[in-house]
Amino acid sequence: MSDVSQQRVDKGYEQFIQMLGEARAAEVRSQWHRISPEFEKFVLGILAGEVWTRPGLDLRTRSLATIAGLTGLGRPRALALNIEMALRNGASRDEIRETILQMAFYAGFPAAWEGLQTADEVFQKVFA
Repeated sequence: MSDVSQQRVDKGYEQFIQMLGEARAAEVRSQWHRISPEFEKFVLGILAGEVWTRPGLDLRTRSLATIAGLTGLGRPRALALNIEMALRNGASRDEIRETILQMAFYAGFPAAWEGLQTADEVFQKVFA
């Protein structure tokens, strides 16, 4: 990997730690690396290192937008991780629920139901 690529991955990982905490970020990164080192590099170097660090939106707003998108797409695994990050990025449980509820009319009630169930599971885990 080039020095520039490694710098992007390092920048992304620092952002990822900020949004998940050091232990959880290391756990998720290890899972990604195990299933595909290339996927790990894409997520950390581009998504976390370039997209999440852009100045146009604060992290709370980015999190809520991501939650809406993942709810609409029906991606519970990614949704759960992004709900964890949203809580660390300043979003409240009520804001997360409301974001998911909003998707019922755009993505369908089953998508919102799945999203709300996923959020409830994350809340139970995080606030246990």
